[in-house]
Amino acid sequence: MTVERRTILKAGLATAASVAMPTVLRAQAAPFRIGLLTVKTGPLAQGGIQMEQGLATFLKEKNNILAGRKVEVIVADTGGNPAGARTKAQEVVERDKVNIILGPLAAFELLALTDYVRQQQIPLISLAAAEDVTQRSTNPWVIRPSATSGQCSHVMGDYAAKEMKLKRVATICEDFAFGHEQVGAFLRVFEENGGKVVKKLWPPLNAPDFTPFIAQIGNVDGVFMGFAGSNPLKFLRAYADLGLKGQIPVTGGWTALDDALLKSFGDEAVGAMSATFYTSDHNTESNKRFVAAMAKDYDVIPGAYSAGMYIAGQCVEAAIAKLDGKTDDKQALMAALKGLSLTDTPRGAFSFDQNGNVVGDVFIRRCERQGGKLVNKTIKTYEKVSQFWTYDPAEFVKQPVYSRDYPPAKNLQ
Repeated sequence: MTVERRTILKAGLATAASVAMPTVLRAQAAPFRIGLLTVKTGPLAQGGIQMEQGLATFLKEKNNILAGRKVEVIVADTGGNPAGARTKAQEVVERDKVNIILGPLAAFELLALTDYVRQQQIPLISLAAAEDVTQRSTNPWVIRPSATSGQCSHVMGDYAAKEMKLKRVATICEDFAFGHEQVGAFLRVFEENGGKVVKKLWPPLNAPDFTPFIAQIGNVDGVFMGFAGSNPLKFLRAYADLGLKGQIPVTGGWTALDDALLKSFGDEAVGAMSATFYTSDHNTESNKRFVAAMAKDYDVIPGAYSAGMYIAGQCVEAAIAKLDGKTDDKQALMAALKGLSLTDTPRGAFSFDQNGNVVGDVFIRRCERQGGKLVNKTIKTYEKVSQFWTYDPAEFVKQPVYSRDYPPAKNLQ
């Protein structure tokens, strides 16, 4: 599969070039080039397509000009696999000479290309949540304005124990890095607050049917699911078909009930809870513009995948502005990105910690039907959530990365 070359919203760029273009802009010899690593095939494709839509929406709003620099985007489909992610990263860096990479989508993709990014010294703004890239093996060329795998799951573990009063929970998630890290974070906080994880289920990413796994859930009063892409839909439908909806509440991480997926759901999603770094009902000016534009251009409520890339675009614009449009020095560009503290974004205000990971609000939501449509209603906001939750960062990184077996599940039955 080849890299797909696109100048997003070419017509808008042409218009901006022909009408009152500043002299300094005309003098720029080359556009600022963004390489977008996304997924357009396979079970993660829905999220990948939303990533592209989110970036396109931001650039359309800006007429493809960020802080006086024309922008060109090269879109690469990684296929949702580690080898594809590394190959496409090499292509956009070495052949297409991009100034920055946005993406990839999946944690296992980021893990596959982090060493290459470090070697090439190319700034990368990640949506993917692989924890160690901003923890034990910090990559100085990566910032992440979305969340680590566990950042929202820590919050869900806290809420499930303290607010929902759940005592015995089963977890179910795809058997890959993002799933392992989500479940590990949830288990740690949930059990520290008196709960017990009594079953851990690991369907493969491409599982055709979740029924055999759901049948193993057993005697619990709650479920945590960490599914991504189209799998939350498949899971909740099977869950309802087996008669568990309304009997055992479902909680999830930031990909579990993404707003953009809601138009595909039915009543099987009503009542499900999620914790996420972005929610479409957030009341900021940029989010109002973003939601309206996504509805107009794509007939969809935006979710975290698209918001993540809109926010990445905001980071690029702010960094270029800090450098007065001079972006040839990659070290200076990376320093500008790491030093950002933004206030008006679709997710609200945020900054970056010393490792380049976001510190920002996380929202607890309940899926409801309003006016005949499904919506996620924010019911609680946890403010300024760190990737280290409430733990001491130095002590946190002394422990193993969250995995299938860490923290150890001491209450499995």
